[in-house]
Amino acid sequence: MTDKWTDTGLLALRVGVGGALAAHGAQKLFGWFGGYGPSGTGQWMDSLGFAGSGKRNAILAGLAEFGGGTLLALGLATGPAGAAVAGNMIVAGSTHAPNGFFNTSGGYELPATFGLVGTALALSGPGRFSLDHLLGHTVNRKWMALTALASTIGSAAYLISSRQQPPSAPAEVDATESATDQAAVAASDGPTPASDA
Repeated sequence: MTDKWTDTGLLALRVGVGGALAAHGAQKLFGWFGGYGPSGTGQWMDSLGFAGSGKRNAILAGLAEFGGGTLLALGLATGPAGAAVAGNMIVAGSTHAPNGFFNTSGGYELPATFGLVGTALALSGPGRFSLDHLLGHTVNRKWMALTALASTIGSAAYLISSRQQPPSAPAEVDATESATDQAAVAASDGPTPASDA
């Protein structure tokens, strides 16, 4: 294979994965593509037990995904952008880890894939068909990529280790407390329970 084919492959990888990451971040930042925006995503982030405001965490995660994905797609500051994606996906993967690997059961398959691609692009560079190449790699030096990877991996480890596990639900929930109880449905102005007559 020639370098031209390798560069074309890197372009396809950057645009495909970078675009998917940018869309994922846009869900958190702007509520686009069926997302919940900073407030809704922030409520979910609060439930995960990370330190700080859930809304702030949602914005930071959205910036890493939207900004990192956009920069990867453009091939601009590829090392730091790939590192931002990798660190963010390590944290995201940690929230999915209890569900196993596969995405079909809510596992960490997708964050692991995105994180691995971000790391690979940070280490390999964007190829010739990129803004980094056009600008002489002024914002994509190897030391930048290595420093960014080390700092984002360290930050991810800190966030994961300082996470407070949310309290678990009681092992047994009385039927009168259940949201599916017929009386609870009736009291909530929901559909009238069918009678046994």
